[in-house]
Amino acid sequence: MKVRNLIPLGFIALCFFISSNLFAQKRDYYELRTYHIETAAQEAMIDSYLEKAFIPAAHKNGISKVGVFKPIASQPDAGTKVYVFIPFKSMDEYLGLEGKLAKDQTYQKAGSAYINATHDNPPYKRIETSIMQAMTGQPKFAESKLTNSKKDRVYELRSYEAATERLYKQKVKMFNSGEMDIFKKLNCSPIFYGETIAGANMPNLMYMTTHENMETRNQHWDEFRADPDWAGMKDLPEYQNTVSRNDTRLLYPAEYSDL
Repeated sequence: MKVRNLIPLGFIALCFFISSNLFAQKRDYYELRTYHIETAAQEAMIDSYLEKAFIPAAHKNGISKVGVFKPIASQPDAGTKVYVFIPFKSMDEYLGLEGKLAKDQTYQKAGSAYINATHDNPPYKRIETSIMQAMTGQPKFAESKLTNSKKDRVYELRSYEAATERLYKQKVKMFNSGEMDIFKKLNCSPIFYGETIAGANMPNLMYMTTHENMETRNQHWDEFRADPDWAGMKDLPEYQNTVSRNDTRLLYPAEYSDL
């Protein structure tokens, strides 16, 4: 009698699970830091710190790109905010950066004016921080494909808030199921899509698209609203009432920004 080699189904399932996860791309974690400022002197101090101290130190510690953005002149908050986008490969990398910077004497010297600022001459009014994990539809950040002058660009940062966690998750699903594909098709050159895991306006997601100028930005939105793929999904029952507030910021990248 022949003896058949029987492989337990549970073992096969385990092997499939392991192999599929090995090939799945890990998702980035993002810090979006917003400096609230009151004076041109504060802005200058932050610019100097980011350009000469923080960004070089971030590069040295494996963070290849750091984005720095400011509100365009027509925005009501122009001159009062500086946005810093920092992508991390893991939460361990995020949590470990501060300790590495504390031991980095080159960073400490280059950033001394900011790091050692006095209580009566601070470099900012407040710092606001959001921590995000990249959406599965774009698990890694991407550089903008734009090549025109940075001062002319419009980077659009949007935060979509939802009334409940369930509705928020449906909006995330909507992005992963086709909404971000429309932005890609229209050449909006998105930098990131993030699910907020810690921040002031949860539950919310955030994302950033990039445009050569305001005219191109407006044209992209006209094309988006008329897109047949958008028309096919926007009225689906599962995606109704998923956004209770849309907070839109129109920004441009600082000359020293990596993104």
